[in-house]
Amino acid sequence: MQGERLQKVLAGWGLGSRRAIEEWIAAGEVKVNGEVATLGTRVLPTDRIEVRGQPVRTRVESFTRRVLVYHKPEGELTTRSDPEGRPTVFESLPPIRDGRWITVGRLDFNTSGLLVVTNDGELANRMMHPSQELLRVYAARLFGELTPVMRKQLIDGVELEDGMARFESIVDAGGTGMNHWYHVGLREGRNREVRRMFEAVGLAVSRLIRIQYGDLILPPRLRPGKWKMLSPEDVDALASSLGMEVKKAAPAGPGRGPRRPAGTAGAAGGKPAPRRAESRPAAGERKTFVVREGKAVRDESAPAAERKPRGGAPRDRTERRDGPGRGRSGGAPSGRPPRKRA
Repeated sequence: MQGERLQKVLAGWGLGSRRAIEEWIAAGEVKVNGEVATLGTRVLPTDRIEVRGQPVRTRVESFTRRVLVYHKPEGELTTRSDPEGRPTVFESLPPIRDGRWITVGRLDFNTSGLLVVTNDGELANRMMHPSQELLRVYAARLFGELTPVMRKQLIDGVELEDGMARFESIVDAGGTGMNHWYHVGLREGRNREVRRMFEAVGLAVSRLIRIQYGDLILPPRLRPGKWKMLSPEDVDALASSLGMEVKKAAPAGPGRGPRRPAGTAGAAGGKPAPRRAESRPAAGERKTFVVREGKAVRDESAPAAERKPRGGAPRDRTERRDGPGRGRSGGAPSGRPPRKRA
């Protein structure tokens, strides 16, 4: 049977991780066309899928992959809900129709910076999978001095409770006194790994900001608590770099030009950028008005060809008040035919 594997499709819609969905299927909680599905079930665009009795989607092809970058501030949890009522990152994200938002990895409560969010579970799993070895870069402010011996230990690897860990790079980012900034890079994402690595050599991290994840970089003008949606082209490039299939865009119809990219203001969680007028009427098509009895009325006496174009010689401002050739300065009448007065 052709089609996509059921767990892959449901994970791609953002309903959950593939492992969790496989548990649902094994427990008999997923049906396809009214029949209980198995782990080997494949689905087509016309199939009806239900999870725990609720229909989830009628067409596989209707899914639109979306990715955004969120500047997580300190004091937010990377979870959907908190028993203590603390704020979560999902409270600051925009609503979505295609599935649900899934965070690529986590940032702990006291860590800020770049958080990648998508509605594509397959894309999230690929970005987090250790086999991809995507680079994560953090800006860390240390309390204390990082000696050359400590730096070598962190590059070579230090022993943590859950195994060896090492930085791929350590770059001095400036600072004064006992508080100094460093940019550190590593290719895995264990819980509080950066903080624990510095603690292993006797240093404390006073601030930690993630500034890069793979090819995605935290936009310098993106304020904490704000998000920016990636363009469809950037989303396709990201998916392609992870070895995922990318749908080819349909060719534009006759008479259609290329689409203008969305404004950054609208993409950053605000309002769409104002649209400018694409064209203006020609000079001969503009309406001409005259003042009669204190009111502006359209002048139908002058043909369009005789009206002065916009780029012509400047008009005497007194003409509107006193008529052609009757300006206060007593200048000569213009070449334009006089208008009749009521």
